[in-house]
Amino acid sequence: MQQHALTAYRTATPPDLDGRLAADCWRRAPRSSRFVDLVSGGPTGLDTRAAVLWDDDALYVGFEVEEPRVEARLTERDAHVWLDDDVELFVAGVDRYYELEVNALNTVYEVLFEWDDAGRDRAAGPAELRGDHPQAAPFDGVDHRHPRGPRTGFWGWDLPGLVTAVHVDGRLNDPSVVDAGWSVEIALPWAGLAVLADEAHPLPPRDGDIWRIAFARFNTDRMSADDSGGWALSPHGVWDAHVPERFPLVRFSSDPPPG
Repeated sequence: MQQHALTAYRTATPPDLDGRLAADCWRRAPRSSRFVDLVSGGPTGLDTRAAVLWDDDALYVGFEVEEPRVEARLTERDAHVWLDDDVELFVAGVDRYYELEVNALNTVYEVLFEWDDAGRDRAAGPAELRGDHPQAAPFDGVDHRHPRGPRTGFWGWDLPGLVTAVHVDGRLNDPSVVDAGWSVEIALPWAGLAVLADEAHPLPPRDGDIWRIAFARFNTDRMSADDSGGWALSPHGVWDAHVPERFPLVRFSSDPPPG
């Protein structure tokens, strides 16, 4: 059985959402292991880690990204943020999963995906998940045809109440400066994640519940011939972040962060 990769501890006080991960709850929250190459699982040239907290209102995710040249250009919401260096978060339910991308300018890209074998009548149900949604389109993976079959992506879907914040430790887009890196804080309200809820994923989670949540970083420059340019907490074995069964297992604990 796959072991959980990260524990989400319950925080009594919501973190300050300024991108710095400086609140006491973040200082005490355990960091993940160092990200590895998305395809090979091999070591990466720079450090990247994640941390997770939660309370009755929201799921909180932090990223810490080592990067000597912090760069970003895209500023329009739902622009193709993966064309910049970015961090990416995926949260999976049984039949749907959510994707969030953020660059160092705090530009956000979001999509909600639903597997076509879910058996739901897309002529009914929430307007944002109807088959006639103006930005609903088939999706069959990036570079990997998933054995479960095709999905429908609902582009233009915004997670209600989402908050993201970025802090750059250095000087953005200035090649004359050697930066330390950048960090990201994310708050995803459980009310907004209700679209993923099911028997295995009640909201808010219970002590001991397990969710599949993926944490990744994508870089526009590759550091070596062996570097795929995609780094993640768990490898997927293919050049595709959309493989939910490879997402790490995150266990929710009602205990406070131990640090």
